[in-house]
Amino acid sequence: MPYNTTAIPPRKEPTGQTQLPLSRVKKIISQDPDVAMCSNNAAFVITLAAEMFIQHLAGEAHTQAKLDRKPRKNVQYKDVASAVSHQDSLEFLEDTVPKTVPFKKAMAAAHATQARLRGENVTTDEGLQSAQEQPNGNESVLSNGDNTTFSVPLRIEDKYDPNDQLEMEMRQAAEPRDHDVSMGGQ
Repeated sequence: MPYNTTAIPPRKEPTGQTQLPLSRVKKIISQDPDVAMCSNNAAFVITLAAEMFIQHLAGEAHTQAKLDRKPRKNVQYKDVASAVSHQDSLEFLEDTVPKTVPFKKAMAAAHATQARLRGENVTTDEGLQSAQEQPNGNESVLSNGDNTTFSVPLRIEDKYDPNDQLEMEMRQAAEPRDHDVSMGGQ
């Protein structure tokens, strides 16, 4: 039996009903430690705002699907990720909905980062980022491809194993402190 894939058209006028379950939205709101209580009216408005946001995101993703070389009616993950990266209003979702990267490219980037942390000369094939060891060995110069360079100081432990530095910082954070650090200008 085929699935029913017809889209539910958006409402034209307010009905007082929501498409998302109000009780589930209330549970999500109650999980926030900053919110002590939430009235039914506030939960209803938050639910409506969430529905409007989902409609906006789906509309932008559908537009990206239609802009593809072979236009499609079905929205895929790559369409949502493309909408997030192209729309300024959806920019806050870039960490949540990243663009997909081929495995080979991700592995090459990981190897380049590891080599850079070890202090080796690295040049990527696209020329987007390159790192080279300075003669004194204390800095690494990075270039983003548009002739803008900046230096990043390297610690000795960064050259060998960055996990050692993380472990050291975790041990220091776990040690009890006798006094707080003064945040004044003295």
